[in-house]
Amino acid sequence: MTKTGKKAVHFGAGNIGRGFVACFLHNSGYEVVFADVNGALIDTINSTPSYRVIEVGSEGTSESTITNYRAINSRTHEELLVDEIRTADLVTCSVGPNVLRFIAPVIAKGIDRRADDQSPLHVIACENAIGATDTLAVYIKDPQNTDPSRLKSHHLRARYANSAIDRIVPAQDPNAGLDVTLEKFFEWVVDKTPFEDVGIPSVEGINWVDNLAPFIERKLYTVNTGHATAAYHGYHRRKRTVYDALQDRQIMAEVRGALTETKNLLVAKHGIGEEAQLAYMNKIIRRIGNPHLEDAVERVGRAPLRKLSRKERFIGPAAEAAENDMPIKYLLDAIEMTFRFQDVEGDDESKELATIMSENTPQDVVAKVCGIQPADKIYPHLVRIVKRVQDDSRED
Repeated sequence: MTKTGKKAVHFGAGNIGRGFVACFLHNSGYEVVFADVNGALIDTINSTPSYRVIEVGSEGTSESTITNYRAINSRTHEELLVDEIRTADLVTCSVGPNVLRFIAPVIAKGIDRRADDQSPLHVIACENAIGATDTLAVYIKDPQNTDPSRLKSHHLRARYANSAIDRIVPAQDPNAGLDVTLEKFFEWVVDKTPFEDVGIPSVEGINWVDNLAPFIERKLYTVNTGHATAAYHGYHRRKRTVYDALQDRQIMAEVRGALTETKNLLVAKHGIGEEAQLAYMNKIIRRIGNPHLEDAVERVGRAPLRKLSRKERFIGPAAEAAENDMPIKYLLDAIEMTFRFQDVEGDDESKELATIMSENTPQDVVAKVCGIQPADKIYPHLVRIVKRVQDDSRED
């Protein structure tokens, strides 16, 4: 088989996949092969020769046209997908951290069929999670997916790099078809060190760095913490969108308070300049309050269990700040609002959270949901929050 041009396989043909990742791959000269389990979406992609990516911001709107793509149903046409991975240059994904384990087996099969003298496949997970590519690599290398005898030479067939992505993609107009509307601002930072000896892929828009940790935590603890804080407080105060929530002085004070607490941690931990992080924080508040991006608080708040987990946007910075005796009042306020996000229509995790809260002691909830133990300084604060939320729900 003679290979022509560059090819990327992207798992997840949703709005982030089409509007962010695939857009940059297309602009960098890659043919994009989408992999998804949504049969109707796959059919639409394969019958639509192009779609638009529309960027909106305070300075106006611009749009680009995306072409040169195909789509494969990974549930019904696995063998086709394995062959695409075998001959691809790059595999990316935007499926959600909880889905990584489900896409790993087919990626493992594709990698295993690559020749050892082929250039290794570059794998980059584009998820809102710390170390998502590492997580995917663990699933791929699991003995159920990759023969242990093949692991010694696995690095000849695949390399893995963690990334941090930052772009707000709101819920889309149901009549938009494949078109995606998103904000103009973006950041895509990738660790270049795993690729340096085999060649760094040429992808327009990626910022290649030697140390990803500051970028990942700065993004997660500012963009995601701020966005979710506004959403959960907004939901509690019956606001419709994040923009509406940020027009409320008290909610804005909560968001600024939480981001000031994460700023203090980021400055102390990573040596980021105080003024630089303050400017970044203010830019993020303007971004999440963009009136051109209609973002319902229920959509931004979905999946509260994941957002309350140990390495996520609230517990991650709050636990670390508490260990260093730094203030966490506003982060604790946001955590309480997240625990109150229960039984929300269309969100299974909020319903699961309600069940967990009704069936467990505060101590067990903190351990199960947040991964926090009695030895952690934040532990008693979280137990008090959970008990208060449980008591309030019993009174309703």
